[in-house]
Amino acid sequence: MKAIIISVDFGKLDYQAHAQEFEMLATGAGAEILATVVAKRDRPDAKFFIGSGKVDEVALLIQSCQPDIVLFDQPLSPAQQRNLERVFNLRVVDRVTLILDIFALRAQSHEGKLQVELAQLQHLTTRLTRMWTHLERQRGGIGMRGPGESQLEMDKRMIGDKVRMLKERLAKVEKQRATQRRSRERSHTLSVSLVGYTNAGKSTLFNALTRAGAYAADQLFATLDTTTRRIWLETAGQITVSDTVGFIRDLPTTLIAAFKATLEETVHADLLLHVIDASSPQRDEQISEVNKVLQEIGAQDIPTILVYNKIDLVGYEPKIDRDESGRITRVFVSAQERAGLEGLRLAMAEAKAQILGMTNVETYENF
Repeated sequence: MKAIIISVDFGKLDYQAHAQEFEMLATGAGAEILATVVAKRDRPDAKFFIGSGKVDEVALLIQSCQPDIVLFDQPLSPAQQRNLERVFNLRVVDRVTLILDIFALRAQSHEGKLQVELAQLQHLTTRLTRMWTHLERQRGGIGMRGPGESQLEMDKRMIGDKVRMLKERLAKVEKQRATQRRSRERSHTLSVSLVGYTNAGKSTLFNALTRAGAYAADQLFATLDTTTRRIWLETAGQITVSDTVGFIRDLPTTLIAAFKATLEETVHADLLLHVIDASSPQRDEQISEVNKVLQEIGAQDIPTILVYNKIDLVGYEPKIDRDESGRITRVFVSAQERAGLEGLRLAMAEAKAQILGMTNVETYENF
């Protein structure tokens, strides 16, 4: 699908990274980018988000390029989206809708599809309140005696019924996960969750540790469905490792809410491995964004080890770092090259001893 991107620059230092990330989202969704229009703003315009002059510029570009869609790299209000679509005579998709579309494209499991559908319906509900206002204002005339309001109420009721059904189904999934967690707790099995910014290499690292064969690709949100595998460490026994959905800046709140069942694996983990793309110039900002989501879902106090992945791309050597008390806080690995994995296994083994109070775990101070 041919697309034009409207990118809004508010003068922030991370604008370029934000713009590049949105292009990756667009291409990941299957868009062929014909052109990108940059609009510099101090604040959003109430009517169009961008100024009327820039809207006219985009309208002329649409006439010459003939795109199928306009992609907007910021979240739009229903009114702003509708106003832009009327001027462009094209569908306008904002950042939130694009992320939801990618999630719908990538979800594979029954649970993942339920979560995505719930997020889409919850997002659509916020749009419905304004979709029929042009009919509600019409108080008289042939064919305009109340259909707008009645249609709106029918749509809202149907969506409400569907949302309740999806929430009930996901609640059952949550109960199943709770049962599995209690079983792990009784067996003193350490539960480890991989978290991190999307495309940091979590699934590749998960495969390297567990030989699970989970889908991994160099794209944003390559995998959405939580996968859990058991691994055996000679020095620590059995550990369960879960690969979870990646995070991204300004992750839509509807997605966080819908993916509650999946994110429960993170909230109830004994240990988090925060996977970081060591080759990314924005790694510090990405760490901050992941920490924001962890706080939002209540996982900020779970013991965490920072795992710097993709060290082969920046020439780093595999190593581990310890804090003043001797605990491993950082591990440098290359999941692709399978370098540094012994250090990561050591970190998990020592964490199991510390968290579960076990004493039969060997440690190697001179690793």
